[in-house]
This record gives sequence, structure tokens and C-alpha cells, in this order.
Amino acid sequence: MATYVLLMKLTEKGLREIKGAPPRIEEAISAFEAMGGKLIGFYPVMGEYDFVVIGDLPKDTDAMTYALGISAKGYVRTKTLKAFTTDAFAGVVNNLP
Repeated sequence: MATYVLLMKLTEKGLREIKGAPPRIEEAISAFEAMGGKLIGFYPVMGEYDFVVIGDLPKDTDAMTYALGISAKGYVRTKTLKAFTTDAFAGVVNNLP
């Protein structure tokens, strides 16, 4: 499994309907787990983004499907980052010419 970080910003629709966000977050968590994912955390945050999701999914296409599915509902826009362990990073660096 690979780890992904999803950065989410509320859309105008998401802001207008913010009172409905808590049950939508629970639905988003359930959808993540239904795809075979292991959620590490779903965090409301302050700053440039409104939510940060961190979790493991079996493959890149699962992360893409999840992000597109969440965005298609119209409440948030997402940016998805694939995360690597420090050991994996060290392996890459050690293989540099």
C-alpha cells in the first residue's frame, strides 16, 4: 500500500452548506475505507487548505478515483500527494549517480 496526502479546499457550495460537513466527512471516510484504504487521519485545518486527509490505499488509481469522486460532489477541490517513507527516500538518494 502507498500513503497519500490529500489537501482539500472548500468550494463556494461547500462553504454555503458547511453545516452539512460533519456527515459528509463521515461518508468520505467510509468511502476511503470501502476502497480498501486505511485512514491515518482526516483533519480540519487552518490556513491555505480546509482539510487534510492522510491514508494508505492499494494503488495510485485508487487515490485518483477517491479524489475525483470527492471533488465531483462539488463541496471541495483536492490536490493529491503521494508520500514516501524516509527509508524509501534514503534508497532513492543512495541510488543517485
